[in-house]
Amino acid sequence: MAQSKRLSAGITRTNREMADGRTIRYYDTKHQTRTSHDRRPIEEQPGIGELRLDPLVNEWVAMAAHRQGRVFLPPKELCPLCPTTSELLTEIPESDYEVVVFDNRSPSLRPPDADWALPDVAGPDSDLGTAAGKCEVICFTADHGKSFKDLSPDRVHVLLEAWIDRTEELSLEPFIEHIAPFENRGEEIGVTLAHPHGQIYAYSYLPPRVEKMLATANSYKASTGKILFDQILAREIRDHKRIIARNNDWIAYVPYASRYPFEIHIAPLEPVADLTELTQVARDGFAPIALEIMKRLDGVFGIEMAYIAAWHQAPVRVGRDVLRLHWQITSVRRAPGKLKYLAGSESAMGAFIMDMRPEQSAAQLRKVKL
Repeated sequence: MAQSKRLSAGITRTNREMADGRTIRYYDTKHQTRTSHDRRPIEEQPGIGELRLDPLVNEWVAMAAHRQGRVFLPPKELCPLCPTTSELLTEIPESDYEVVVFDNRSPSLRPPDADWALPDVAGPDSDLGTAAGKCEVICFTADHGKSFKDLSPDRVHVLLEAWIDRTEELSLEPFIEHIAPFENRGEEIGVTLAHPHGQIYAYSYLPPRVEKMLATANSYKASTGKILFDQILAREIRDHKRIIARNNDWIAYVPYASRYPFEIHIAPLEPVADLTELTQVARDGFAPIALEIMKRLDGVFGIEMAYIAAWHQAPVRVGRDVLRLHWQITSVRRAPGKLKYLAGSESAMGAFIMDMRPEQSAAQLRKVKL
């Protein structure tokens, strides 16, 4: 049975159950009726994976061996993210859609079966845990040949509302600590499906980067009484030379100490902790700057750039007073036919070395003619 919910901006979310019990959510603007059934045979869902502590750095590692068998770069006529047709039954039972979100078929993290708690951190003798969490797939458009930059402003607005809705709902789960929507684009960074889509990872623990950002922000607040991200943004505005684009509600810039050949941060000018706190005005202002930045990125070399676009936001239960929402886009392409590989210093030591100054990449992005 379909379950519908009215969201802001005239968007309706309709939930349907898939053949294997997973949930698919349609985000629509035209009052569509979603009644199509998933006609595929029922397949058993994978069990929950393991959560192991790496005691050398005190970080959790999820083991999800079942993901080895997932689909890898199928041709368009076999794409599981396209709408269902008479010839192909896909993850989306309807013949068309705007934005959809569904539970991942091969999740790295999945909801626990009963009450759950993160194992106590205890070095080499830490208990084995289960990889609790949630992994969802979000499809931006039914058109297989499009990418984010090709979306209409209205579609980007729907996409933003879907991110907000999923953050709000996933935050209610007692085992979720952090929510990270992201998009991977390009074979160079490991994409396994070419259809324009992203993912939403809801972790049962704080990922290492979030832990470090939180500790740094807390330390800065304790010593200065100020919010670190607000001061960083103020410096970027003051320096001006790394700013790429700006409107009344958002600003896009290359950070002062960027780690990738092309790294862009997009932040709301009115600071918020996470996506759910964005005002309606800020939501309305996101699409123009997001589309401009994606077009500038592809325009630098006149080719599609491989990138990771990830939302950084405050955790569900801690750090909401010191961490700020921002969208980070990183590309490993440094020139046509050349990538920045994360080799010895970056991968082994975690020490990034940049071959070009952030001011250079900011200037290249600004020079792109739209």
